[in-house]
Amino acid sequence: MAKTKIHVGLEIGTTKTCMVVGEVKPDGSVKILGVGETRSAGIRKGEISDYPQARAGVKDALLKAEDVCDVDISSVLLAVTGSHIEGVNNRGTFRLPDEEDEVHAGHLEEATEIARDLAIPGDHVYLHNFIRHYRLDQHEHTVSPIGLLGRSLDVDFHIVHGIRSRIQNSIKCVREIPLEVDDVVFAPIATAQVALEREQKDAGALVIDIGGGTTDYVLYLKGAIAASGCIPVGGDHITNDIHLITRIPLSRAEALKKSEGDASGDPARGIGNVKVIDDNGFEEGEIKRSLLNDVINGRLEETLSLVRDRLPADALQGVGAGVFLTGGTSRMRGFSDLAHAFFDLPIYLAEQANISGVHANFRDPQYSTAVGLIRYAQILEAERGGEGGGGTMNKIMKSIWPFGR
Repeated sequence: MAKTKIHVGLEIGTTKTCMVVGEVKPDGSVKILGVGETRSAGIRKGEISDYPQARAGVKDALLKAEDVCDVDISSVLLAVTGSHIEGVNNRGTFRLPDEEDEVHAGHLEEATEIARDLAIPGDHVYLHNFIRHYRLDQHEHTVSPIGLLGRSLDVDFHIVHGIRSRIQNSIKCVREIPLEVDDVVFAPIATAQVALEREQKDAGALVIDIGGGTTDYVLYLKGAIAASGCIPVGGDHITNDIHLITRIPLSRAEALKKSEGDASGDPARGIGNVKVIDDNGFEEGEIKRSLLNDVINGRLEETLSLVRDRLPADALQGVGAGVFLTGGTSRMRGFSDLAHAFFDLPIYLAEQANISGVHANFRDPQYSTAVGLIRYAQILEAERGGEGGGGTMNKIMKSIWPFGR
């Protein structure tokens, strides 16, 4: 009889460090047992800038998660991000020998090795190698063409790589708690596991995750990853823009952004003034609502432009399911309206389907990445024949952290 399994996802973000404990049931559904969260310190644009503070944040999140779910946590799946991480596509082409005309496993391995042999900078390391599509004599296949007749075999991969030392710093921070790291996952790829269903990936979908210090994205076309990456801009930059232009303190700028701001760009939503309230509840001034909204709209429109410019040419024409927004900043009033006008595509706030639990906050979009790691663990488990989790490191993970246990 199939057993339930417990997996733990850890996101060390710019504004929060979050640990989610999930129980994967035999039917594939996930029950969230606990969420441990603390405000991040020592993290800038998704990367560690003050190591002791970052490590203390992970320890605090661990203690909170264990206290809530009454589970002894020994290992985690770790989400990483940062502008140094890049997703690229590469193709391997293998021509079958003249005396052979049927594709077998050896031919596929040859094409796969060629596709994976992507030249990356010497200080970088591979994070992911995802098969996108196969082609046999220029005819596309979504599944392995083994057994078919043909002459020229292509394998398309999406390869994610980043600076080794920066990824190792995150792993080191976790291992010194001490916790084992089962696997390292590029954050937007984890997020997509809860933001999208298989049908949406097949139809074509773009996931944009806007957090405090970064904007992560992943594009699916015909069921496979076509692009992924990280832009070092997030909700904190909006707050800083408001602070610089209005001269109000950062804490007030953050509060106004959340309570009064609107990102849509609609002039009708910018009428009147907004009162600025101090920490004691007293009014200390006013700013024009139109100015506040223009600042928010300008920064978010620029962010969407940066994402669009990194996508393959004409890629948005293949996005049939729409654009899915997640992350803390996705809750910004009017942001969906702005995104719809910008992309001219259906816009959705990503939901976490087939997930239950007594903790209501796990459905908040700012937890999508951490919850997505639980889903990703299910995928690993299936690929490794039930050996996922529990400290099992794959080949790529061993190349990132070659120092043993």
